[in-house]
Amino acid sequence: MHKSALPEPWLRGTLTDVPSVQRAVLHALELAKEDLERWCDGLSDEELNRRPGGIAPVAFHLRHIARSMDRLLTYAEGRQLSAEQIAAMKGELEPGATRNELMAELAVALAKSSKRVRSFLPEHLEEERKVGKKELPTSVGGLLVHVADHTQRHVGQAITTAKIVVAQQ
Repeated sequence: MHKSALPEPWLRGTLTDVPSVQRAVLHALELAKEDLERWCDGLSDEELNRRPGGIAPVAFHLRHIARSMDRLLTYAEGRQLSAEQIAAMKGELEPGATRNELMAELAVALAKSSKRVRSFLPEHLEEERKVGKKELPTSVGGLLVHVADHTQRHVGQAITTAKIVVAQQ
C-alpha cells in the first residue's frame, strides 16, 4: 500500500499500548512528520527560506515545530526553560537554513518528543503546571494536547507556504 493511501495515523490502530491522551499526541506528531516530509522535504534551501508576501518562511515553521515541542514538554515536566532553549527560540526566524539541517533537527525533535510524551503517566495529567515568565496556569494534560494542536497548526502553515512558494515558480 502506498503511504498516501494509508489512513491518518490515528485511524491505523497503532500505539494501542499507550494511554489515549498520549496516543493522540503521538499520532499528531506522526502525521506532522509524514505531512512535512511530503510537502516540504523536496524544497530547495532557497525555497525553504523564501518569504512570499513577507510571511514567515517554511524554515521558520520547521524550526518552530521542533523547538516549541521541546519548550512545551519542558513545562509539562515541571521545569523552566534553559538559556539555550530561549536563545534557540529567538533564532527561529534566522535566514539561511538548509534543508538538511532543518529536516535533521525536525527528525531528532520528533523522536525525542515522542519518547518524552510516552513518559507521562495518565494519573499525572491533571497536575498543575505554569508556563512562561508570567507563569500562566495549565496542566500536564493541557500541555500535551497543546503539543499536538500547536504542531499541527504550524504544519498547516508550513504546507500552505510551501504550496505558495512552489506556485510562484
